[in-house]
Amino acid sequence: MSPAGWGRDLRLGLRFAFSGGREGWLRVTLTAVGVGLGVALLLLSTALPNALSVRDHRERDRSDYTYSQTPPPRGDDTFVIADTNTTFHDKDVRGRLVEPEGPKAPPPPGVDTYPARGEMVVSPALEELLRSDDAALLRQRLPYKVVGTIHESGLIGSHELAYYAGASGLADRIDGSQVARLKEYGSPNPVAERADPVLVLLNLVVIVVLLMPVAVFIAAAVRVGGERRDRRLAALRLVGSDSAMTRRIAAGEALAGALLGLVLGAGFFWVGREVAGSVEVMGVSVFPSYLNPSPLLAALVAVAVPAAAVLVTLLALRGVVIEPLGVVRTAKPARRRLWWRLLLPVAGLGMLAPMIGKGRGDGEFNQYLVTAGVLLLLVGVTALLPWLVETVVARLGSGGVAWQLAVRRLQLSSGTAARMVNGIAVAVAGAIALQMLFAGVDADYTKSTGKDVQRAQMQLSVPDGRSLATESARFTATKGVRRVIALSEGSLGDAAWGTDSGPAKSTQVTVGSCAALREVAALPTCRDGDAFALHGAEYDTDTATLATPGRVLHFSPRGDEGPDVTWTVPAGVRRAETVVDPTGMRRGGFLLTPSALPAKAAAQVSGQLYLSLDPTVPEAAEYVRNVAVSMDPLQNPSVWSATERSRGYDSIRTGLLVGAVCVLALIGASLLVSQLEQLRERRKLLSSLVAFGTRRRTLSLSVLWQTAIPVTLGLLLSLAVGLALGAVLLRMTGTGVTVDWTSVLSMSGAGAGVVLAVTLLSLPPLLRLMRPDGLRTE
Repeated sequence: MSPAGWGRDLRLGLRFAFSGGREGWLRVTLTAVGVGLGVALLLLSTALPNALSVRDHRERDRSDYTYSQTPPPRGDDTFVIADTNTTFHDKDVRGRLVEPEGPKAPPPPGVDTYPARGEMVVSPALEELLRSDDAALLRQRLPYKVVGTIHESGLIGSHELAYYAGASGLADRIDGSQVARLKEYGSPNPVAERADPVLVLLNLVVIVVLLMPVAVFIAAAVRVGGERRDRRLAALRLVGSDSAMTRRIAAGEALAGALLGLVLGAGFFWVGREVAGSVEVMGVSVFPSYLNPSPLLAALVAVAVPAAAVLVTLLALRGVVIEPLGVVRTAKPARRRLWWRLLLPVAGLGMLAPMIGKGRGDGEFNQYLVTAGVLLLLVGVTALLPWLVETVVARLGSGGVAWQLAVRRLQLSSGTAARMVNGIAVAVAGAIALQMLFAGVDADYTKSTGKDVQRAQMQLSVPDGRSLATESARFTATKGVRRVIALSEGSLGDAAWGTDSGPAKSTQVTVGSCAALREVAALPTCRDGDAFALHGAEYDTDTATLATPGRVLHFSPRGDEGPDVTWTVPAGVRRAETVVDPTGMRRGGFLLTPSALPAKAAAQVSGQLYLSLDPTVPEAAEYVRNVAVSMDPLQNPSVWSATERSRGYDSIRTGLLVGAVCVLALIGASLLVSQLEQLRERRKLLSSLVAFGTRRRTLSLSVLWQTAIPVTLGLLLSLAVGLALGAVLLRMTGTGVTVDWTSVLSMSGAGAGVVLAVTLLSLPPLLRLMRPDGLRTE
């Protein structure tokens, strides 16, 4: 067949699609909506890499850390900036105090001019939050006048909470970490870290698992109204069209729906792009301008979707004989063969098998083999499910009327039922495998902090020049604080610290009340004025040597220079056994009560407060932060947690959850469209059954069984494939195979829940269709 003939037949199909009256337009619209939803998600997927790249560039462009590098000398183009990040109701607030030192100092990205002392510019989200009734405690913490807004170029997301506040006197507090002098914003020499092979593997599998259901649904959407279409094609045979031409015309009709779906998909994407700027999912937000699809990938989608529509239609019609007097489809179809369907998952396993046991230490995983192997395993689900549904329903026996109606319908058109469930099965199989992989490697990226969160939940440092006892009393009186452990910490050496050689031996010194010292050691008896030498510490080897009565020890000065303050080990120093302190360490060195500390040494130790909060006071942490900021604007008390997780791992997991929400929404919408089309095609059949006295409850139950049987089979198949894929992925990472049954069952339950929701939403249209007047014809 010449290209001209193909073009003529496809154009004829396009004309038939749009000139078939109300019925034709409805069919094309349903197809276009299904395709459009898939196209919108594909466009969103092509835009995500650009969104992540923009976020990274924005974060890098506003970087203001020197990482302890030598600060530049003060000039008319320098500024001093201090990190004042805080947290409010579990939301991070990015804060900076800024002080320009000359007229040429560049303002922060997204800020027109520096705010004056006592003023601040804020992000739109923070401005909105500060105006709300729930932000009274945050307004107390940020006692600055809002004079401007940070523009989009200075933010990484539309919901980011950020501010720049004007300050003075920051130069005296430059320390190279929290406070720094700079000439420009941004990280001029970003450090490229070696990619973790396991995280790369997770990224690849997440992308494949999220996009595969989209492709399945697009393929199913172009076959909407297949039975009615085949009956219409019989009329073409009657007027002289041969079988090949008829199939090409059918492909042209599918192409019409796909092209209209591209237009709708672009519209859905544009609407979703605008909506994305107003929502926050799992703490992640973006600006609409971030979501710009890659032109090359967008062009690929524009070409691949219509081509897939034509190809799927031609493949679907291979087993259908369209004759001038009807469609030979009602006859019993040939049984589906199993052998070639098994080749797909076997080939996928074969591609992944060479990488089993590779782990992290043997180079990178082959990205092409990983992608192809996972794809073939998931495509195997779509190939095996029709055979499984056909085989099982052929053996189902008798039952109630609703059961018999459902089973007979499935026996006549098991392929249609399997197509509706394919997307769910693929999504659940991929989700199960990913949950197994995440659960298996979670321990590698989640580390214990060792901190005892039962004894303390927050920690902060007391600024220099502040009395530890006074600040401890302030926090003790703070609402929501049950207990305060106040300790001062420093170092002692056997020689002055400012000399060239420095001390040969050194150890730690901890100062506190007897009650506080009992948190770090088992003390025999204690009263103010006592001193103790600790034994049993994990990494301390010098205390036993230094704890000789009469030996003179030197305090380490705070800062680069300071007076040489000494302490003589008293004759009455006693031995004490160290215990695990609230930070999870067994500290060594000396313990001193306040009276045992030389007066001049008070400036050589730094105060630490460990706070235990009252869980019945929901705002306890906010009250603590407010008191800390009133003590020192640079204070940001740390909140303790029992574990900490890798940021890269956490971001991938967050991306999976965000993507899963989008895919599940697509699955639900596409299933609803398919279900409504199925009901529409069976309108006269349903009306006939009602006219003959069939109860509506019976018909409703039959529709429920028609959905439940293939869904159950699909979930069982996805469980098997998902467990197999998850086991292979775990072996590839060098991790033992374990099954997190809670996650597996929750994934299966989520898939079943989506189908149940779609079924319930389709009941009202079903009840409207079950009327005897549906038999009326014009």
